[in-house]
Amino acid sequence: MNDHENGVRVHFLDQLNAASVADFVALLDGTYEHSPWIAERAAAARPFASLAALKVALARVVREATVDEQLGLIRAHPELAGKAAVAGELTAESTNEQSKAGLTACTPEEFAKLQELNAAYNARFGFPFILAVRGPRGLGLTRQEIIATFERRLRAHPDLERAECLRQIHRIAEIRLNDKCGVQPARGQQLWDWAAELARHSDDAEFLTCTYATPAHTAVAEQLMAWMRDCGFDDVHRDAVGNVVGVYHGTAGATAGQRLLTGSHFDTVRRAGRFDGRLGIFVPMLVVRDLHRAGRRLPFGLEVVGFSEEECQRFPADFLASSAVIGAFDADWLARTDAAGITLADAMRAAGLPGSDEAIQALRRDPARYLGFVEVHIEQGPVLDSLDLPLGIVTSINGSRRYTGEVIGLASHAGTTPMGQRRDAAAGVAELILFCEQRAAAVPDVVGTVGMLEVPSGSINVIPGHCRFSLDLRATTDEARDALDADVRAKLDEICQRRGLSFTLQPTLAANAAPSHPAWQARWEAAVTALGLPLHRLPSGAGHDAMKLHELLPQAMLFVRGGNGGISHNPLESVTVDDAELAVAAFEHLIENLHV
Repeated sequence: MNDHENGVRVHFLDQLNAASVADFVALLDGTYEHSPWIAERAAAARPFASLAALKVALARVVREATVDEQLGLIRAHPELAGKAAVAGELTAESTNEQSKAGLTACTPEEFAKLQELNAAYNARFGFPFILAVRGPRGLGLTRQEIIATFERRLRAHPDLERAECLRQIHRIAEIRLNDKCGVQPARGQQLWDWAAELARHSDDAEFLTCTYATPAHTAVAEQLMAWMRDCGFDDVHRDAVGNVVGVYHGTAGATAGQRLLTGSHFDTVRRAGRFDGRLGIFVPMLVVRDLHRAGRRLPFGLEVVGFSEEECQRFPADFLASSAVIGAFDADWLARTDAAGITLADAMRAAGLPGSDEAIQALRRDPARYLGFVEVHIEQGPVLDSLDLPLGIVTSINGSRRYTGEVIGLASHAGTTPMGQRRDAAAGVAELILFCEQRAAAVPDVVGTVGMLEVPSGSINVIPGHCRFSLDLRATTDEARDALDADVRAKLDEICQRRGLSFTLQPTLAANAAPSHPAWQARWEAAVTALGLPLHRLPSGAGHDAMKLHELLPQAMLFVRGGNGGISHNPLESVTVDDAELAVAAFEHLIENLHV
């Protein structure tokens, strides 16, 4: 954001904060379609410290409104590419938005398709389909993207779709407020563009997939290094496990003084989104770029690591990249193979890496050299999106235990075996699933999941004699995780004894919880508060590189809201440029106020 834009924004906020309620509503006219009541109620929350604070306050008014008021807001919006658009009867704001997406210039076939979708949507939900057609980047979605989103959301549950319409309305309002203030979230736009550019490198031609030590993976590393050099990092290299490392020296230079370690991973799951992991590399890169352009150094160095592997998609070696950084890389991993029989060591060498334990062990960081580790990450969940909050403070990364198991009963005829004499393996697992759900739900921040379920050689007229399943048990503390684990295993034993079944249970993962370091969590909280945003603290149910760095350094994480209900590990994963801009600003505040 340039000085002129910042001045326009501050002037507009000053006007809003000083205005009468009537003038406040007038200044915000057109932000929400034909709904002045939103501004009227939000006026009571003044003064607003930032444009982001205003956006959150307006969204809160809508979230706390009655269902009838929310429906009235949704119905105040026009249909996409409807008759009003053709006749030129939309508000100026809607005309601008629909024209940016090309909806005022549909082909006859596209117009007919949209009319068909509009009719089906109204028949199902009773309100018009709402979509911020300028999109998360702000430049406008294509008509093909709009139609695909229309078709996907037409299948949603009515309550979920009403909530999604409201979130889309808030995005429309955000873009309109930016236009009123002359604001361009330039760093957020750059982050979004980098993510789109990196997504071109994929193992799969159709969906983003970037697994360890593939040609696409190497191409991503090379592109990251090129961008880091352009940003002004003093030292950029690819290490022995393929991590991309960029160092921006502090005032003490290359050899003296401590560093702040930060970053995230750049590998992906299969059929991935663009922001998981990579967002946490881009954010500090943009801050370094600004420091370099201003000719400024910090009292400490910044070391940004793009971890080469976190997702465990190609080789069975969890967190191999961050494990190397903390000195916990297991040399036995080098002999492990992927689905094609290629060893990890051979894959490393094919990707231009040494593939030797000696080179990898040399990567261990000296904790005395580092202040701590911080990570910025997309939330990968629905909490922030449901609360209309762009940023959240991570309190802990959940500890977890995972198992694969099998219950063994007796396969017998479905018609001739009385209900009281059955040894149904699938019914036993079904009972365990329900217990796991109920037991986890009874304790805050504890979750339990059976994600895989299989009846081998099952038949419609045969009682299942075998049932395979998985267990994923997580909690914010090791004590809560272990209590859940003990109760679930005891219940499995009890179910099998009562039903005349037997079972096997194989542990596949045990990870300890990683609570955020209080001082570093407080620094993230101060950064979010400085942006004028309310604090929301939440645990991370997903694993992150930070939980490995936790074993060596104090750590804390910042979450960024994900769009589309917070979905991640999915092509629908998204962040807006405005939320990305706030994440960069929060990181900037953290380092500018870090006293060493």
